[in-house]
Amino acid sequence: MDRLVFTANTAMTEYRLDRQSMTHELANVSTVGFKKAYQIANRAVRTEGEGFDTRFLPRAFTTLKIDLSPGPRMVTARPLDIAMNDKTVLGVRAENGDLGWTRRGDLGVDAEGFLTTGSGHPVLDDSGAEIQLPVGSVSYVITEDGSITAMDPAAPENGFQVIARLLLKDTSAIDMGRREDGLFLPLSQSEDGQDFETGPEVASVTPGALEGSNVSAVHTLVKFIDHMRSFEMQTKVIKEMKDNDASGASMMRVS
Repeated sequence: MDRLVFTANTAMTEYRLDRQSMTHELANVSTVGFKKAYQIANRAVRTEGEGFDTRFLPRAFTTLKIDLSPGPRMVTARPLDIAMNDKTVLGVRAENGDLGWTRRGDLGVDAEGFLTTGSGHPVLDDSGAEIQLPVGSVSYVITEDGSITAMDPAAPENGFQVIARLLLKDTSAIDMGRREDGLFLPLSQSEDGQDFETGPEVASVTPGALEGSNVSAVHTLVKFIDHMRSFEMQTKVIKEMKDNDASGASMMRVS
């Protein structure tokens, strides 16, 4: 009886990590470029103590690996909006100064002319420097290869001139994980844990569009309901065992 209660309690505890993951996904279902993570994996662990050596219980373990499958595209026609194609990521500067990667393409220009993402991270060029654009009534166009072109309305005869190129890399040959600040980092093939060699595919973007979150709200909600029912079932098992234990104690009590 005690072992059954222990098993039910362990199942309730292991679901905790999965519920945290689903809550995080639901909170970011409308975040531009958000990627869900393969955060939970079950692993069989041998139970120590009295009993057979073949007694194993499933235990949940977390992982940083994220799912880079594409989310829905939203056409905005805004010159500084980009959607990363395939498994392309964009290099940005994290708050602590590290090199980070993101799929967020809602770019903008701050008061000093620096190009930033919608979350405020400075965007980097292909040399690793922060991109500062000329301010004023300047027209910008981002091409598919990540080149940022600008045209001065005072000299339209010069046309669009390339002023910077986004730091884009292909991650088809590498696993990416999530940092604590929400940015991505390479999980292998990296000497400093930040930069990595681009993959075999061509890194490119789609201008004038944004990529939505790849979290399915319906799928996550259904999974949440399933977890709630499982939690209630385990609670009922523990309650039934408590009642059975009380009944057995009552039968054995000397009147």
